[in-house]
Amino acid sequence: MNKEREAFSLFKSLVALALIVLCLIAAHWQYNRGINRHARNAMIVEHISLPVKSLELVKQSPKNFEWQSVSTTGTFDPGQQILLRNRYSEGTYGYEVLTLFTANSGEKFWVDGGWVKAGATANTPPKVRALPTTPVTIIGRLRLDSSLPRGSFFAMPSNGKGLVSKLNAQSQVNTENYYLDLLEGSEKSLTPDVAAQLPELSDGPHMAYALQWLFFAGLVIYGRLLIRRAR
Repeated sequence: MNKEREAFSLFKSLVALALIVLCLIAAHWQYNRGINRHARNAMIVEHISLPVKSLELVKQSPKNFEWQSVSTTGTFDPGQQILLRNRYSEGTYGYEVLTLFTANSGEKFWVDGGWVKAGATANTPPKVRALPTTPVTIIGRLRLDSSLPRGSFFAMPSNGKGLVSKLNAQSQVNTENYYLDLLEGSEKSLTPDVAAQLPELSDGPHMAYALQWLFFAGLVIYGRLLIRRAR
């Protein structure tokens, strides 16, 4: 009987140890998420405050300059537009409009022209501001194309009739691995009514969750000690 008790006590200790290890792993994971998010937010705040650079100076390493404002000159292709679904502005449903842009140096990339209100029905195209087809200079925040959502989009064909289901922005044409959030340009019509929004610059609850998991580990230890005393 004593051997069975000892074996059962050992089993409970092992279960408690496993729970403690899992709690510590979860706490470490949440801590690292908090650290990474804080570093990302600090980078965004730093980069959006930097002066405008020429895209020519940063395009070889866009990852190092993401969120910084850059300028470039080229031409929009209004026949190549993609509407990103499920975008809201002040609680109103709409789209963000991506338009293909070709720089004078030859690079092709998407420019996010900001938010537009959805049409009256799902099959009604929204009213998208006409873009100039002549060469223009634009200023926008540099973004990595990995932040463009994958999956189904709406595309606006060049004839403007209806909406056509497409795959994703990267598969439409051979574009660069970055895009721009349009802020302004050499023509007034280029300034978006509702520009693409910055992400929420909050560190989130990760540190609180890390402490919570440490608290749970402490509860397991405390509970195991109580059980041993009750024997």
